[in-house]
Amino acid sequence: MDRVLIFDTTLRDGEQAPGFSMNTGEKLEMARQLARLNVDVIEAGFPISSDEDFEATREVARQVGSLEGTPGRQVQEIGP
Repeated sequence: MDRVLIFDTTLRDGEQAPGFSMNTGEKLEMARQLARLNVDVIEAGFPISSDEDFEATREVARQVGSLEGTPGRQVQEIGP
């Protein structure tokens, strides 16, 4: 049976909108909600852009990428 995978870039591309950025707590909250919605792949951020984004991306990968009950979930760090 064919399956459509959901690949979300909100935590990376969403921050490109003028006047919009998320701190680590907000990114974690968004990532947890995406996981609850059964998003298959969450692009957690662009850690090379700043130290803050590096830490936020790492925390999302640690805390959300390993949630129990979400087999196959992938949280990707996009970097060099």
